Parts: sequence; structure tokens; C-alpha cells
Amino acid sequence: MANVSDIRNGLCIELNGAPFQIIEFLHVKPGKGPAFVRTKLRNLDNGRVLEHTFAGSAKIDIIRIENRNYQFLYEDPNGYHFMNMDDFNQITIAKELINAPQFLKEGMECQVLFHADEERPLVCELPQKVAMEITYTEPGIKGDTATNSLKPATVETGAEIRVPLFIEQGEKVLIDTATGEYKERYKA
Repeated sequence: MANVSDIRNGLCIELNGAPFQIIEFLHVKPGKGPAFVRTKLRNLDNGRVLEHTFAGSAKIDIIRIENRNYQFLYEDPNGYHFMNMDDFNQITIAKELINAPQFLKEGMECQVLFHADEERPLVCELPQKVAMEITYTEPGIKGDTATNSLKPATVETGAEIRVPLFIEQGEKVLIDTATGEYKERYKA
């Protein structure tokens, strides 16, 4: 058991029988009354974000979490198959536990958050930015760069994103996996 004074961003705790990760927190010491901690928590089982207030004297259960490197192998009806980069063991992860499954491609390295005591995967995080090739988009009009217009484009995994008008089919672009938005052209 730990005190609420130990709360920090990224800490994983157990609350009401479920694992949560602290996204943000604020220690509040009002002029009158006891101190408390306002937090924003992400449920690691289903991804929902909620706000919770802890009393200053409350105790919290910290859970052991491990970050492990895994490589994406393939997808089938059972789920997404990954291989541990250290011992080559394979695991299957459900789609709901992956932050951006539409951008997964074979051979991509990901970080998998594991509940160390139960040895089960909680979250699979893709890299913040991924390089993808544009497999289809309408041709751009030469000289039409004055506006910030976007057009639909399909990437190699089949996901659809919006790109600027000057991007052509066959080009590689960087995509932010958190938002699914085009960032810039990929420079190799």
C-alpha cells in the first residue's frame, strides 16, 4: 500500500478491482479542509478514461507493470499475433487492447504493457509515428497548394487517412498513431 503522495504520471494502480494508469494528477491543498488529489485515470482493461478524487489520507494499491518489446507477426480470427523480441515466445492480443490496429503491419515493433503478477497483456502501444506508403489517392492538381485542403488516401494496411493535395500515390508519409492524422512526408 502506498500513499496518494506517491502518485505520479504513468503510475499503474488497482482501483475497484481493475487496473488503471494515471494520465494526470493535481495535488490540491485548499485553505480550509484536508488536502486531496484529483486524477485522470485510464482503465487498462477497456481504455476508458475517468476522473477520480483521492482523499489526502487514502491508500492506493500500486501494481507491477512491465514494458516488453514485441514484433507484430500476423492477424487471424483469433486476434493479433505478436512475438517477444527477447525469448521469441508468441502471444495473441485482442483488437481492443491495441491503440491503433488499423496501422499495424507485419514486422512492426510495439511496446506491450504486461501486468507482471498475472502475466497478461494490458495494452499494446504502436510507435508514436509510423511510415506508410500511399496505395491509392486521387491525383493532385499542379499548383493547388495555396489552401490547406485535404483529400482521402488509402495506406498499405487498408486504413484511410486525409492527406494534403500534393501527396501522390506511391509516396511514403508519417502518420500519428494517436490521432490517425498525416504528419509529414517520410524522409528515408
